Amino acid sequence: MIDIPANVHILTTIKRGTVYYFREENFSSVEPHYFVVLNKNPSNNSVIILVCATSQIEKRKRRAQILNFPIETLVEVSPSDFSLFSKNTIFDCNCVIEKNVQSIIDKLSKKQLIICSTQMPEKIMSLLVAGVLRSSQISEQNKKIIES
Repeated sequence: MIDIPANVHILTTIKRGTVYYFREENFSSVEPHYFVVLNKNPSNNSVIILVCATSQIEKRKRRAQILNFPIETLVEVSPSDFSLFSKNTIFDCNCVIEKNVQSIIDKLSKKQLIICSTQMPEKIMSLLVAGVLRSSQISEQNKKIIES
């Protein structure tokens, strides 16, 4: 098996819909999560915008209702929609994670990140992008990265 350097692997595979699995240091949970790349052209950006999947569906729905977030900013995905998920999952598009490309490369080189072989389906990607663009919680700068 050929050992591809982490920087080459990331830079040649990153695109909208790429799914990563890693532990986010800024989360209280020590468990890894699935993250999806939202940038339209991530190879042209220094910042990668990611949205996180969680199985805490009811918690996210309650939070969105309390904060009066539009329902379109929550995207539910079932295992039949995306086979990588073993249970129903939700994306809260009111919260994105910003990572620079180097931090993703570093995680891969330290074996702290898995690049999932399955891309997020276009149908779900459209809902995720629309949800983030609809959110009042996402900066205009990040929305521009996602749109262009």
